[in-house]
Amino acid sequence: MKLGFCLPQMGRAATPEAIREVARRAEELGYDSLWVQQRLLRPLQPQIPYPGSPDGSLPLQYRWVLDPFQTLTYAAAVTNRIRLGTSIIVYAYHSPADVAKRVATLDVLSGGRVVFGLGLGWNKDEFDASGAPYRNRGARQEEFIRAVTALWGDDPVEFKGRFYTMPKSEVGPKPLQRPHPPIVLASFVPAGIMRAGRLCDGWHPIAFLPFETLAQGVQTVKSAAKETGRDPNSLIFPARVNIFQVTDGPIKDGRMPFQGSLEQMKEDAKKAEEAGITELALETNFMPDVKSTADFLRYLEMLRGLTD
Repeated sequence: MKLGFCLPQMGRAATPEAIREVARRAEELGYDSLWVQQRLLRPLQPQIPYPGSPDGSLPLQYRWVLDPFQTLTYAAAVTNRIRLGTSIIVYAYHSPADVAKRVATLDVLSGGRVVFGLGLGWNKDEFDASGAPYRNRGARQEEFIRAVTALWGDDPVEFKGRFYTMPKSEVGPKPLQRPHPPIVLASFVPAGIMRAGRLCDGWHPIAFLPFETLAQGVQTVKSAAKETGRDPNSLIFPARVNIFQVTDGPIKDGRMPFQGSLEQMKEDAKKAEEAGITELALETNFMPDVKSTADFLRYLEMLRGLTD
């Protein structure tokens, strides 16, 4: 089981110093990866309620979120080994050509360390702000993946689809990782989970799901890959772990996965591995007591032993 850590990216604690120090220290401690997410805005009257809050409002941390690609590029410049993942980029906020260029550039500048996490998106306000249609999201995402991977292929490249079209062109740079950086798809619905197996290099769930559900998802992805002639054993399954509290003693009633004492979280990590998860990306940006670089570093040190 590999272990990753989400970079300081949200709120006023997400400073250049925090990104620099956390990235360097994570590499020193032997973490395998660093992760970022994407949030364009925090609507005050969301069209679709946020599922993680009682009143449907989005977390206050979303008032201030650094751009994912620029944050990873900054982290790449101060590290040498650790992989750099997006958790996640919403396909509809970009064109395939834009994303292909950004990911390939980051892969070149980092020496081939990118993991490209891609998602469908749910925030209709961000779709509207991007001028992106909300309908046919699944079909559009599937074609988006095919278009991006085509752009990463050998020149000249060309793509003609229902939603995206690119003329025969030369497109560079190409990613250092060939044929391309691993693509992991975030989805909770059967069609999306199968899409991860058919078109991508793995599945990127959130680890608040029951471990039985995670195991079923892993098997669905592997079966879909096998049906399309792909090697299911080559797939990766990094899971995002949103941590909201670490307690001195165990939580006894109503505990969500990866909340509570360190010992409880270690047991959760074992269960996740048994379910087929290959990596945990630990997210501490939402913790109420994370307000400085020192706080991020404290949790970085504290949580390093979860997979030992």
